Amino acid sequence: MKKLLVMVAALSLVVAGSAFAAGGNTGCGLGTLIFKDTQNQSTLVQIVAVTTNGTLGNQTFGISSGTSECVQPKTVVRNERLNEFVQANLDELARDISAGKGETLSTVAELLGVPSAQRDAFNRNLQAHFQQIFPAPGVEFAHVVDTIVSVSNQG
Repeated sequence: MKKLLVMVAALSLVVAGSAFAAGGNTGCGLGTLIFKDTQNQSTLVQIVAVTTNGTLGNQTFGISSGTSECVQPKTVVRNERLNEFVQANLDELARDISAGKGETLSTVAELLGVPSAQRDAFNRNLQAHFQQIFPAPGVEFAHVVDTIVSVSNQG
């Protein structure tokens, strides 16, 4: 009976809370979605929303997928694409960086968001740091990506 009473009370809070706003303190997730169009931004409603987000465990998924009112950081998406591209094109990229030009190097610049006007400088910078980016045969793609990002942030 106590469990039923607790469940009814919790459900009442959720239903009553749906008439109020979640506000900006609740992060993202299902709780934020449920309470986003409500009018009152009371602490109770925000607590219910954030508890819903945490209890259902969907906030982590929302952050990584960019759903449930979560905004995925652009650098995460860009870095995932960059990692995949470099891993698939490591040899071609090494040739292009050593030459200071080429299609794979252009793609890397695009994935990093290098403006067109700065691409030549970007290419020369990577070419100048070739030994640092590719220190030995069989280098891991993760080292290549990390070094490219580091070197491009310096120059």
